Amino acid sequence: MHEVAFFALAALTVASAGAVALSKNIIHSTVALLGTFTGVAGMYVTLSADFLAAVQILVYVGGTLTLILFAVMLTSKIDEIRISNASVGLVGAVPLVLVVLAALGKVAGTTEWASRAHSQMPATARLGHAFLGEYLLPFELASIVMLAALIGAVVLARRAVRRKGEIETTGGSGVGDA
Repeated sequence: MHEVAFFALAALTVASAGAVALSKNIIHSTVALLGTFTGVAGMYVTLSADFLAAVQILVYVGGTLTLILFAVMLTSKIDEIRISNASVGLVGAVPLVLVVLAALGKVAGTTEWASRAHSQMPATARLGHAFLGEYLLPFELASIVMLAALIGAVVLARRAVRRKGEIETTGGSGVGDA
């Protein structure tokens, strides 16, 4: 059953990725990208990588796709722009795709794939144990670096806001006023 779900999600992912690449409307491409990202997250679920699926949804669907959608929606007159690349055609693309698919099929068919025994512990629990066990020091160092970056960003932002307020209250031009 898992194999059927995996291959169905793989087909959905490939089809929606093709729609992203081949659609002439950028809004339709963005919506198809949602299907691609969701299909990848679904494949992670079928592979028992629930943490990666959650990260895929949060980062790509929740963040990146939303950013792309807002950028597309806020861009004015985007439908009037027509971009064409007449130098690339199906005559060269079809043989290239067939050669690449044949090479991938040969590699996939001749490779001895090692199968791992699945752990009884969920992936998120293993990740938590690793972060609080053998990788505790690098994890804490990374958190200190991120905390320092956050504090630096707040200090710089407050300084910029304070400087902007001084310019507005004094009526200065902002050039040479500091």
